[in-house]
Amino acid sequence: MDIIETGFEGLVVVRPKIFRDERGYFFESFSQKKFKEKINSTVFVQDNESHSRYGVLRGLHYQKYPFAQAKLVRVVRGKILDVAVDIRKDSPTFGKHFSIELSDENRLQIFIPHGFAHGFIVLSETAICQYKCDNYYEPYSAEGIKWDDEQLNIDWNLPQKEIILSEKDKANKSFDEIIYM
Repeated sequence: MDIIETGFEGLVVVRPKIFRDERGYFFESFSQKKFKEKINSTVFVQDNESHSRYGVLRGLHYQKYPFAQAKLVRVVRGKILDVAVDIRKDSPTFGKHFSIELSDENRLQIFIPHGFAHGFIVLSETAICQYKCDNYYEPYSAEGIKWDDEQLNIDWNLPQKEIILSEKDKANKSFDEIIYM
């Protein structure tokens, strides 16, 4: 696997080595040993999968300490724009975001450490996303930031009229209202 730096401390893109032949392809999507050697010693305890249709925007989500989650995100089918927002008060990239297209074609993954809010929007007809978490979901610790917060100025690559939000995400707070890490 190759590690691509993003300019955000701890936030990296993972490019797996893909072996292709006339039968198809094979790649190792995760190895705890290689992850520890190349990224950090995070131990994942929960795997999640979501299936969404075009225009669905999930996020921007995070959990407050002590239930913060680091995530390793990948797309099994389809294409998404994945976004991570640095909410670590003491970080030089505080309040900035990183976005990357993840798809079943490029097979890229993103590791999002503690202290980031995370969200994605589906750019293909449908998308299946899988992500590993290093902490369990705790509903009372879950928070969200408005997807269209003016201070963050995120380009989600779709017109606003095509964006589909859950009722929960419609009620997310502005960046100025959240509890920073």
